[in-house]
Amino acid sequence: MKRISLLGSTGSIGCSTLDVIGSYPKEFIVTALAAGRNLGLLKSQIERFRPRLAAVVDEEHAYELRRLLNANSATAVFFGPEGYREVAAVEGTDLVVSAMVGAAGLIPTLDAIEAGKTIALANKETLVMAGSIVLQMAEAKGVHVIPVDSEHSAIFQCLQGHKREDVRRIILTASGGPFLHASAEELREVTPAQALRHPNWTMGRKITIDSATMMNKGLEVIEAGWLFGLPVKAVDVLIHPQSIVHSLVEYRDGSMIAQLGVPDMRIPIAYALAFPHRLPRTDPPMDLLKVGPLEFLKPDLERFPSLQLAYDAAGRGGTMPAVLNGANERAVEAFIDEKIGFCDICFVVEEVLDLHDVQQEPTIDAILAADRWARDEAGKIIKGMKN
Repeated sequence: MKRISLLGSTGSIGCSTLDVIGSYPKEFIVTALAAGRNLGLLKSQIERFRPRLAAVVDEEHAYELRRLLNANSATAVFFGPEGYREVAAVEGTDLVVSAMVGAAGLIPTLDAIEAGKTIALANKETLVMAGSIVLQMAEAKGVHVIPVDSEHSAIFQCLQGHKREDVRRIILTASGGPFLHASAEELREVTPAQALRHPNWTMGRKITIDSATMMNKGLEVIEAGWLFGLPVKAVDVLIHPQSIVHSLVEYRDGSMIAQLGVPDMRIPIAYALAFPHRLPRTDPPMDLLKVGPLEFLKPDLERFPSLQLAYDAAGRGGTMPAVLNGANERAVEAFIDEKIGFCDICFVVEEVLDLHDVQQEPTIDAILAADRWARDEAGKIIKGMKN
């Protein structure tokens, strides 16, 4: 039986992870859960899975969670950065699912690696911000990092049994989001409610907005470069509206291997949890006769320039990807709060990138400082746009 700790249990990936775990009670047991402020959902998760400990964002929420739990609950409640560290490094855990949203997932993931835990990585920002540091630490600790994102899971699966030096390039697929065929004029009028209606996937708010702008795919390009040891110029992106082919690997002999499946995050999650084994699932198999034609299109970088910004940030390296991510997180928050427009997200990010003096080979402290700087600068730009 594999023992699992989950960082980000109340988010979209966290809930899907617990759904998988709950379907295989003889395979997995939950040792610890970390969440933010959604105490009602966390309470129900604790009551169902009975972890040894749980963590929330701050002391106030910890007090309230203790009040909500049954007095006889055996789950110890922690809070704040130290609480997340407890969940990440709890003794007896075999695998930590890193599913916190955004930059907040970096330090807990590093804590889990430091503790020697296998990582199922759903938090792409960890590698976007600090890929070199994270992977060097994982190698030093003998820790395996298994991707959870559907695209990176697909690449990971396509690489099994093959030599990395035989890889010519990898191709990440993107759905194109809800505005694939929208004009530039229509994009300027997009509302948060429209951007949150993804045609194929059910995801959290931040990643759904990132998918609509294609920043999510840009972050995935950077993550893929680190995960698979490739320069970003060897990571291509194709729009695939059906979301059936999750990604492809092209080998130097011209062969291509692709991974296909329905757009359901429980599939890559189950693969990561059980790796190197595959769990038998009872879902109806995908019927290719009903799927219909599969399309592949070139991304339109004029209407969706965020993807190019990510390539450029990766090319400059150092602290630039962390700045890209921090500015984007701040801009997405402002868009959701209806303080800026949809197209302004990319504008804000580009402005912040232009202001940044990149620091090569940064420490974790320098990366976190760059992240804070990017958010502050983005906030100033957003405030100026409102005036």
